[in-house]
Amino acid sequence: MRWQSALAIYLLFWVLSAFLVLPFGMRTAEEVGQPHVPGQAESAPAQFAAGKVALRTTLVSVVLFGAFYLNYLYGWVTPEKLDFFN
Repeated sequence: MRWQSALAIYLLFWVLSAFLVLPFGMRTAEEVGQPHVPGQAESAPAQFAAGKVALRTTLVSVVLFGAFYLNYLYGWVTPEKLDFFN
């Protein structure tokens, strides 16, 4: 696999991981004990820590990409193994 392909696939895993990680650790203003801002949705997070989300996203994407790359090298799961109707 060329490095450009690996980078593109890693970035796809990173974006997917961001959507998986984003809801975890978020607390609303009510849960934190802050006053509710008028016009703000009740489900909106009170504080958003972009650095924590980026770090968690990077860790999850490294694990997922590592599993993908090891499967690419060793061929554990192939299209032939996933053909259940043949």
